[in-house]
Parts: sequence; C-alpha cells; structure tokens
Amino acid sequence: MPRYDFRCRSCGATFELRRTMAQANDPAVCPEGHTDTVKLLSTVAVTGGSAAAAPRPSAGGGGCCGGGCCG
Repeated sequence: MPRYDFRCRSCGATFELRRTMAQANDPAVCPEGHTDTVKLLSTVAVTGGSAAAAPRPSAGGGGCCGGGCCG
C-alpha cells in the first residue's frame, strides 16, 4: 500500500499515512487532531542496473565515435 506524506498547517507537524491510491486525496487528520492538512509532493528515487552489457567497439577501430576519428 502506498504511503503519503502530509503537513499540518495548524501545528506544522509532518506525518505519513498508508492508504490505497483511491484514498490518496482524501482529507487527513494530523496526529494532534488538526484537520487543516496538505498532502506533500513525494519524490521517489529509482535505481537499478541493466542485465545487458554496454556495447563494445567493433574490431578494427571505431572506438569513441564509431568512425575512426580518434585513432
């Protein structure tokens, strides 16, 4: 289930809630009981690699630019 970050405009507290995507824009109550809250923009870092290896230059030249201009 996704988590969403909120900030209370009344007390300044930031908090997160786990809720379904269908409930993402529903009003949230801060831990202090205030209802004047706003959903914060969350950033997601996605990292990973590829299983495929980087292409290698072909035999006989072509290295950095593929046309033999570096050799």
